[in-house]
Formats: sequence, C-alpha cells, structure tokens
Amino acid sequence: MSIFSKNQTKKVVVNADNHGYKPEVVTFKVGKPAQLKFIPSDNMGCMNEIVSQDLNFDKKLNANDEVTINIPTDKPGTYAYACGMDMFHGKVVVK
Repeated sequence: MSIFSKNQTKKVVVNADNHGYKPEVVTFKVGKPAQLKFIPSDNMGCMNEIVSQDLNFDKKLNANDEVTINIPTDKPGTYAYACGMDMFHGKVVVK
C-alpha cells in the first residue's frame, strides 16, 4: 500500500458567478496528510487570489491551473480562507 493512498484530497471549485467556493466548508481527519485542490473557472474576478492567515498561504490562481495546498492536520481546528478582496470565504475543518 502506498503512503499516498492515505492522503486526504478535497477539491474546491472557485467561481465568482456561483458565489465563491464550492463547497464552502471542507473537513479533514486529524493526523492524516491532507491537500486542498482549488479548481479555477472562467470567471475568477477577485477570486484569482486565495489568502489564509490561519493556514499561512497566499496563492494566485489562473483559469488554466489547479492550485494544491497542503493542509496541516496535526491538531483539530477551523481555519478560514478568502479571496484577495475578502469578499468570498471558505473554511477548512480538521477534526
């Protein structure tokens, strides 16, 4: 069994026309490696940037490339992220 099979990977579609991030809340199990994949769409608007002070990232998106972010799961908690203008929000829950 590969160690990669134990990874938790969740996808979030990013689209300003559909009111932001779908799903808005993503849940991971504590203690297991996790990744969040942001899937861009044609209409990004201010959502071409994803920022999280809680998770310490600031990433640019373009309509052609997915962005993968490693999520720390060493302790339970709720972590927020938002677009660059703080208009659209999402959450990562580790439990």
